[in-house]
Amino acid sequence: MEYKLLAVDEPCAFMECGRQGKSNFVVIVDHASALIPRRLGNLGLPAMELKRHIAWDIGSLAVARQVATALDAPLIAQNYSRLVIDCNRDPKVATSIPVIGEHIEIPGNINIGAVECTARRMEIFEPYHHQIRSLLDERIAAGRPTIIVAQHSMTNLFKGIGREMHAAILYNRDRRFAGFMLDMLRRESQLIIADNEPYFVSDATDYTIPIHAEARGLPYVEIEIRQDLISDPNGQREWAQRIGQALQDAEQLFLGASK
Repeated sequence: MEYKLLAVDEPCAFMECGRQGKSNFVVIVDHASALIPRRLGNLGLPAMELKRHIAWDIGSLAVARQVATALDAPLIAQNYSRLVIDCNRDPKVATSIPVIGEHIEIPGNINIGAVECTARRMEIFEPYHHQIRSLLDERIAAGRPTIIVAQHSMTNLFKGIGREMHAAILYNRDRRFAGFMLDMLRRESQLIIADNEPYFVSDATDYTIPIHAEARGLPYVEIEIRQDLISDPNGQREWAQRIGQALQDAEQLFLGASK
C-alpha cells in the first residue's frame, strides 16, 4: 500500500493569499506553522515543545499577513512545522528532517525510512516550493518587477544566551535591497538591528533565498524579528507597521539607485 502522509481532510502544504496583488513585493514564510500531520502524532515530543521556536517561527505569519495586506502583496506560507521537514533546507542536507531541535531530541525523526522521508518531501516541501516557483514564473512572464521578502522570527534566548538585537536583516551574495532595508530599520535609534547576525543566508544552510531569489537574480531581504516582540497581537501590529513602512521606503531608494 502506498504511504500517504497527509489525510484528505488535512491542510495542503501551503497557504496563499493576494496572488494578484499590485505590489512589487512577494512575501514568503517558510516556518509559519507548528502543525504536525496526524499520522506523525507529536513526533514523540511533549505538546508544550511544539509551542516553542523549535517547531515554528512564532509570530512570523501574523506579521507577514499584515505586511502583505498593507502593501497589497502576494503571500505564500508553509502550513506544517519545520520539525516535519524544514522548507528552508535543501532536502539533501541532514537538517532537512531534524533529529535535534536546539538541544532536544526529536524521537519521531530518528531512523525514519526512505519511504517516509520521500513522502514528507513530496507532500510538503515540493508543493510549497512549486507554488512559489509558479508565482514567480507568472510575474516574470508578465514583466512584473519582484522583490522577495522572507519573513522569519528568532528566539530571544538560544542555548541559554540572550539576544540583544530586536531584529536582523539577512542576505547572501546580494546585499542590494537588504542594505537599504537595514538603513531604514536603523532610523529608530532605540532599536538594535543586526546585520547578518545571529544567522546569515548561505547555500549550505538555506533554500528559499538561494533558489528563488538569487538563482533568478531577484532582489530580496530576509527579516528576523525576535519572537518575544511579536508573540502577541500588539507586538505583531507594531512590527508589521514598522516592517511595511521600511519596505516601502527601501523600495523607493532601491528603484532610484537602479535607474
